[in-house]
Amino acid sequence: MADEIKKLKFKENTDLQIEVVSLQNLTKSKKELLVIPHRTNFYHIFLLENCQPTHLVDFEPIKIEPYSFLFINKDRVHQFDQLLNYEGKLIVFTEDFFCTTETDIKFLRSSILFNDLADQPTIKLDKSDFEKYISICENITEELLLPTDNAQHTLLKNLLHNFLLLAEREKRKKGFAEIKKSADLDYTLLFRDLLETNFTKLKAVNDYAQLIFISEKRLGQATSKILGKSPKEIITDRILLEAKRLLVHTNLSIKEIGQELGFEDPAYFVRYFKKNTETTPVEFRETYLKN
Repeated sequence: MADEIKKLKFKENTDLQIEVVSLQNLTKSKKELLVIPHRTNFYHIFLLENCQPTHLVDFEPIKIEPYSFLFINKDRVHQFDQLLNYEGKLIVFTEDFFCTTETDIKFLRSSILFNDLADQPTIKLDKSDFEKYISICENITEELLLPTDNAQHTLLKNLLHNFLLLAEREKRKKGFAEIKKSADLDYTLLFRDLLETNFTKLKAVNDYAQLIFISEKRLGQATSKILGKSPKEIITDRILLEAKRLLVHTNLSIKEIGQELGFEDPAYFVRYFKKNTETTPVEFRETYLKN
């Protein structure tokens, strides 16, 4: 293991940061890279055809059924099934590509497809419905092959947006309620964005409430309504997730991991981890790697 989790970035020197690739070709050409834990600065949409791999996303094994979608947010740590029995297409794109307005940012971050507000990253379709989405993939591929002009980015973005809107509709049909626009949602999304960039430095709820210009109580009302958790629970969950990632996917010492997460006292980090997981960092690492 290395001192940090493998990070993959979208192809450099690419103006249009969207791509559709064959999963069969990808798993053949990038096998060694895909089966190790890695994180990316781009979003994934898997269109999985007649295959049943188990994809691992942040310690959660996701069993795929034939003709399913799998959505993975940027910066998640995931790895492909060791057998690499993937068939279908993969759409990858960056936030910079899709988010040209504030409305785009809000749509992507509040979508029931990519984030854990719905806590269900897959959608199962029948074969005929699945083909409609394959057709959109083909349209994206065809557009990418054309000479670049001023309309290309907008056309590609619209194709992707249509894909996401149709997929959201499909997910709502299966019982996942749409998250209504509200101040509670806005506060929760802003809190999570701030947490993502500050969790190693800011660990008190009041720190985030002040940044959002609301009271701790108001922030608690928002997150409880949208996520069913208090801000403190969400902060703890984020710190523990990163701790577990570093314990399992790197060879950093417990002291080094504590320092990475903003704990100056290694003993306090160990107590914090054990209090919230009922196991020590060393026990967690040994148990996970043994299994």
